[in-house]
Amino acid sequence: MHHVSTLPSMRETSFLSRLLDLLAPRACAMCGQRLAVDEEVVCSMCNLHLPRTYFWQDAYDNEMARLFWIQLPIERAAAWMFYQPHSQAGNMIYDLKYRNHPETGEMIGRMMAEEMMADGFFEGIDLIVPVPLARKRQRQRGYNQSMEIAKGISQVTRIPIAGDVVRRNSFSESQTRKNRQGRQENVEGAFELVNAEKVSGKHLLIVDDIVTTGATIIACGKELVKAGDVKVSVASIGMTKG
Repeated sequence: MHHVSTLPSMRETSFLSRLLDLLAPRACAMCGQRLAVDEEVVCSMCNLHLPRTYFWQDAYDNEMARLFWIQLPIERAAAWMFYQPHSQAGNMIYDLKYRNHPETGEMIGRMMAEEMMADGFFEGIDLIVPVPLARKRQRQRGYNQSMEIAKGISQVTRIPIAGDVVRRNSFSESQTRKNRQGRQENVEGAFELVNAEKVSGKHLLIVDDIVTTGATIIACGKELVKAGDVKVSVASIGMTKG
């Protein structure tokens, strides 16, 4: 007796994708134009003009990595693009954080990971640690955008996510309008290591959406290194261009 597959064929899947796209067209998160069936998050034209940093090609010594030198046992660091508020590229981040589009984070995570993996950025990394949100902020938003980005990275790299190793205790004010010193003071003591044995002896990739001064990553990283023999790398969607 022959087994008859109930899974849709490639042709059927393509037809269903096209039908869904016709009924619920998706828009480019940068320019707002309709996306083609094979495009995710941004159209091919916007993707071409995305202000990429290419930090992952020199991951040990770049503008972002230097933010963490001395303060953390930093290995590699890379933002995928330069971030500027109210820019077209910045629309993607706004979609993710404020327009209830967690799927945008996952798709960007996949795009980032595919590009960075080609240059060996993820080699030797044991666990992905998304920067946690305070419980109040997560309830308001409904999800943690850093976790969504981490999911996309994990899907491509197969590196597991450790979302239960550090906790955000205090509901800090928004970092958006603070200067460097204000940002550091705002996150001091905000994180607490809660699962040290899981990260001890591991190389961790801390994932966040935007890095400006690095204060949040440093505060989170300082808690993680308390577990002992911890190496840290950092990945983010964007880095604010000073």
